[in-house]
Amino acid sequence: MQWLDDYKKKLSTAEEAVRLVESRNRVYYGGNAAIPRALVHALADRYLELENVQLVHVLLLGEDPLSRPEMEGHFRHNSLFVGPADRDAVNEGRADYVPVFLHQIPRLFHERIIPIDVAMVQVSTPDEHGFMSFGVEVMAARAACRGARRVIAQVNENMPRVLGDSFIHVNRVDRIVEAHEPLPQLDPKPPTEVERRIGAHIRALITDEATLQMGIGGIPDTVYEMLDGLRDLGIHTEMLSDGAMRAIERGIVTGAAKTIHPGKAVITFALGSKSLYDFLDNNPLIEAHPVEHVNDPFVIGQQDNFIAINSAIEVDLTGQVCSDSIGRRIYSGFGGQVDFIRGAARSKGGKPIIALPSTAKGVSRIVPELRPGAGVVTSRADVHFVITEHGVAHIFGKNLRQRTEALISIAAPEHRDELERAAKGRKFLP
Repeated sequence: MQWLDDYKKKLSTAEEAVRLVESRNRVYYGGNAAIPRALVHALADRYLELENVQLVHVLLLGEDPLSRPEMEGHFRHNSLFVGPADRDAVNEGRADYVPVFLHQIPRLFHERIIPIDVAMVQVSTPDEHGFMSFGVEVMAARAACRGARRVIAQVNENMPRVLGDSFIHVNRVDRIVEAHEPLPQLDPKPPTEVERRIGAHIRALITDEATLQMGIGGIPDTVYEMLDGLRDLGIHTEMLSDGAMRAIERGIVTGAAKTIHPGKAVITFALGSKSLYDFLDNNPLIEAHPVEHVNDPFVIGQQDNFIAINSAIEVDLTGQVCSDSIGRRIYSGFGGQVDFIRGAARSKGGKPIIALPSTAKGVSRIVPELRPGAGVVTSRADVHFVITEHGVAHIFGKNLRQRTEALISIAAPEHRDELERAAKGRKFLP
């Protein structure tokens, strides 16, 4: 096993490995449950030695030491999806945000629109051939590693060996750091009554042999729990959750009728409990692929009966969807919402769905106009179904008057009169 000698030669401490990073470098590091924390903390410890290092990543979970105020001038985030770890830094002007469709992130690296000097990733232990799995986050990791001048791999025995197009060989990395730390977990909360009512409306739109895309949270978990009685459902999703795992274990999800990747649940990352990570390990039912494949609307559109379910912060009366900001405050990112909404719209029998509670803290989320500064993530022409606990608005092909009427009908009853007055003021209603 020649690769084993190579592995041993590349072994180093985290402190030694991050010395590959120099001032003014661009550094990619994995996010979600695949953050290479040992490397991130070792890099943070070097902050006084470095200047103007740009950090490129997707969603970061938990506390990120590179986002602290004292890091300004040493490190600057260029976030492809904003989260709790870097949200304050972005909105305070200490970090940057790139609005981008998730499936196009690898293109930024391949075409050197965002060139990567050093990629820091977390991987599984090598198999007998020297291949390490990107595990719970393939997403853009492979593209970053291919484009980077140097690659540092944090090997973690707790990282599952997820099958699919999800491997990197020992000979493709420059430094290896063994750091066996538990992966971050998400403990799901019981769904609320509102989420259950939304889930019931979504469930009514799902038929046998449909393929599903959902994320995590009360609404997706509720839908997964309501699938009993359906047969041969498929999964082709950006993110795999515990709810999806339980649907697979109950035999509801088989993938037998899928048009592409039949018999496989296709993902690009996973986030959930330790049980989920154990379930993923060497499981031939699961295939993890890079996001440029999983989230490509043209790939998604080839799958018949595709049902995409995504959330929003607010929806205006014309159907415009804001999901990355609260007014002027950047909250998250484009993610894969548009990827899957457009893909499902191309699918034969597909249903693109935006689902959200009708209110948040007593404020209507169906609004006359988006708040000042709010960005449109999904355009009014892309939206087909909007669902709240009060019903389903099918607005595809509807004019402004018709979609206004449909959206007001699923708003919270106490806000409908105000919405009608606003609609009349804009001449949407007579």
